[in-house]
Amino acid sequence: MYINFTKRLIDILLVFIVLVVLSPLLLPVILILWATGEHYIFYGQYRVGHNNRSFKIWKFATMLKNSPNIGTKNITLRNDPRVFPFGRFLRKTKLNELPQIFNILLGDMSFIGSRPLVKVDFEKYSPDVQSIIYHTPPGLTGIASIVFRDEEKWISDAKGDKHEYYRLHITPYKGELELWYQKHLSFYTDFMLMFLTAWAIVAPKSDLVHKVFKDLPERPDELKC
Repeated sequence: MYINFTKRLIDILLVFIVLVVLSPLLLPVILILWATGEHYIFYGQYRVGHNNRSFKIWKFATMLKNSPNIGTKNITLRNDPRVFPFGRFLRKTKLNELPQIFNILLGDMSFIGSRPLVKVDFEKYSPDVQSIIYHTPPGLTGIASIVFRDEEKWISDAKGDKHEYYRLHITPYKGELELWYQKHLSFYTDFMLMFLTAWAIVAPKSDLVHKVFKDLPERPDELKC
């Protein structure tokens, strides 16, 4: 019951709360993006969503328009030269994700869930993971987003091919985390993940998530600091 009606109702209520609270930020962000960088405001990209159907996700623009075709392509590194100066601020504070509240209002997404991936990254998951993680709508944030809040640093510090590092080490562990979420889906889990998302912004180096959820899949050695 929670997965269907209650989760959707909570999403809609939270959308209106977020719009009221954060609406004063929208106009300044829009004006700054319009006046800087390449003068475009929103970035749309097709992602894999609920029941593995494609949908278009929206973010505030933070990178060069041609970013998917240059440099490390769909992988973003720490201090990536494709990111605008103001874009770095938006990404650090997660404000670049704010337009996704309209995806949530439309029902494409939920506040909490597995992050929607581009097709090429989704296909790096094993068939078992692919068949399960989007049984519920993808999320604005979730367990993998919190655990991998500093993913750009891990990838930047990795030696050798960045794409291979992502495929061999990050993708499998993300898959385990997303399967954990589907298994533990509940109001309590979603509430705590919402709190932990806010906490990660305030205290990015905190490991509180592993203290709250003691049964998370063990982090592989390659991802231990």
